[in-house]
Amino acid sequence: MKILHTADWHLGKRLDSFSRIDEQVLVMNEIVDIADRENVDLVIIAGDLFDAFNPGVEAIELFYRTIKRLTRNGIRPVLAIAGNHDSPHLIDAPDPLARASGIILIGHPHAVVNPFTTDGFTVLKSDTGFIELSLPQFDYPIRILHTAYANEIRLKQYLGEEKESKLNEVLAANWQKIANTYCDDKGVNILTAHLYMNKLGSPLLEEPDGEKPVKIGNADLIYSEAIPPQVQYTALGHLHGYKNIGSAEKPVVYASSPLCYSFSEAGQAKYIALVNVSAGEQARVERIPLTQGKPLIRKSFDDIEQCISWLSENPDALVELTLKSETFLKAEDRKRIYQSHSGIIYLIPLVKQDEQALLDKKEINLTQDMSTLFNDYFKSKNSNQAPNEDILDLFREILNS
Repeated sequence: MKILHTADWHLGKRLDSFSRIDEQVLVMNEIVDIADRENVDLVIIAGDLFDAFNPGVEAIELFYRTIKRLTRNGIRPVLAIAGNHDSPHLIDAPDPLARASGIILIGHPHAVVNPFTTDGFTVLKSDTGFIELSLPQFDYPIRILHTAYANEIRLKQYLGEEKESKLNEVLAANWQKIANTYCDDKGVNILTAHLYMNKLGSPLLEEPDGEKPVKIGNADLIYSEAIPPQVQYTALGHLHGYKNIGSAEKPVVYASSPLCYSFSEAGQAKYIALVNVSAGEQARVERIPLTQGKPLIRKSFDDIEQCISWLSENPDALVELTLKSETFLKAEDRKRIYQSHSGIIYLIPLVKQDEQALLDKKEINLTQDMSTLFNDYFKSKNSNQAPNEDILDLFREILNS
């Protein structure tokens, strides 16, 4: 059985004011092409389907168009769970129509999916946080333990009377109860969740810049040791870089986001995970790189001409640009920089500071001439950057009027 695991689509996400929807269209097409080329049997999308609780029309249309193509007209099951950026009610709303197309949408961690049949598969069993599928090309079922993201309110509904217990212990107990009830070596056993999980004793994994942190009240971190031993593969969402926090024998994988969504991800390779697994056998995972989307690049220059030359040679990148100078950046230079490239997301002027001057403390000498006082005042208000000649000329004109 081949399973395509992807996550953190963040459809509708912008980079500052820059729309990424055209890139998202391209990378969604790429994911569909991979699924068809590899003839995968099941697709799992592990949360953060959208970037906002109320996504725009373009993002919603792209999501439903993509998952409908992934199902191959209801033949291939697609299971998508809500992440911390998603509205669970929005994810659940189209469920009756989605099921008719072979799409299983899960907005809440306590969701129960009513059994149904399509031309391509059958939902044999369902329970809170659990679903079992039968695909006609296999003589064994696939069982999926699913935990959509839960905020504190939804967590209390999910955990009931045990809500004050440690999250790690409660999730471990719930998952183990489900696994003991439904999972044996006569089928494929998968867990999918959108949460912040780490391996016990390992360094903390960094959450992406600008990402809503996943921390539920004062609950403890969730450790991969909470995963039941019956589970052969765990499909996670939330972290944007590909990482297996489990082992080769028991993979626990963050598949990565399909695009770089912040400059902290600049240069980071993006993947989908292709999982090969059979009943009672170890899962084998292959990373398949995603190639669509503009590269995010951080660059620093201290020469405007060099800066403009580089920008002209890299027209397709999205750029965070730091420009070091000894004087305040002229308006005409700023204009030239922006005219040379359409993908400048941030332009950060940075003064070349004299470290000793920063250490020296001096009192204001009011006996200095007015131009010197203005120069000191301007530097105090602009990160120690001196005024350029245009600003000084304007000041002298005002002074002499």
